[in-house]
Amino acid sequence: MAARSGEPPTARAALVWIALGIVYLVWGSTYLGIRVAVETLPPLLSACARFAVAAGVLAVVLRLWRGPGALRVTRRQLGSAALVGVLLLAGGNGLVVLAESGPPSIAVSSGIAALLVAIVPLLVVVLRAGTGDRPGLATLLGVSAGFAGLVLLVLPTGGAGAAPVVGALTVVGAAVCWSVGSFVSGRLDMPRDPFVATVYEMLAGSAALAVLGAARGEAHGLDLGAVSTRSWLALGYLSVAGSLVAFTAYVWLLQNASISLVATYAYVNPVVAVSLGALLLDESVTGQVLLGGAVIVLGVALVVSTERPRARATRERAGT
Repeated sequence: MAARSGEPPTARAALVWIALGIVYLVWGSTYLGIRVAVETLPPLLSACARFAVAAGVLAVVLRLWRGPGALRVTRRQLGSAALVGVLLLAGGNGLVVLAESGPPSIAVSSGIAALLVAIVPLLVVVLRAGTGDRPGLATLLGVSAGFAGLVLLVLPTGGAGAAPVVGALTVVGAAVCWSVGSFVSGRLDMPRDPFVATVYEMLAGSAALAVLGAARGEAHGLDLGAVSTRSWLALGYLSVAGSLVAFTAYVWLLQNASISLVATYAYVNPVVAVSLGALLLDESVTGQVLLGGAVIVLGVALVVSTERPRARATRERAGT
């Protein structure tokens, strides 16, 4: 692949923005899709189905496209991908699904969930700091601002916070799982092809979600005939658009656009999610939500904008 030292050709630039638009809109809308899916579908088992279907489709495509050895990996790579898949999908996505289901006193809105998940880049900085990678002052300010925004979202004002504490803490737990999974994935022996890695991650994640869903008793008394059409459509959308189309666009972006540009999805997705939740589900957007969300997004933007040049400089010093 040619180096991206200069401006990309017009056609390449157009494709970059199309792919980025897909990641912005589709990943931002998945929180809304989850909220609709769990209206009449069991949360963890529906998430299991989503990733199992996506993994199956992607595996078939890779097999047909690249031949019999397309999915071949070592045992160590398989174990690494499985661990990351459990952390990202069973822990990260599974907890978000649980947080968006349940009674109103516990469940969080799709917009709040997206805003809380936006702290993932901040948590990754904390994990890096714990391994001796000292962040700069601007990064620390961004992390501090992001966590201040999180507190604003759950801080009681006038008797209640903008988000139920139990649901909010569940989403924070999801963000921790996603951050740890993202952090360790760069330190494990993973399959070289990211698409192949994704197949095994989704298979492991769906298996873990199936076990957890069964342990919660979600299969008992499940009547598929009682599932609403909109929940089925939401599950299909999550499987195809969220887990296949948007991910493929994201992987392509990592190879064809600057990481600083790709990383902007971290603070655009919450804006999309809050807007869609308010427009389509009449989710409440209070002044407290807007303030807390704005502080989180600004904190993440500061971290992304300051850490990417730092990472690029490190690679250049290493001669990569």
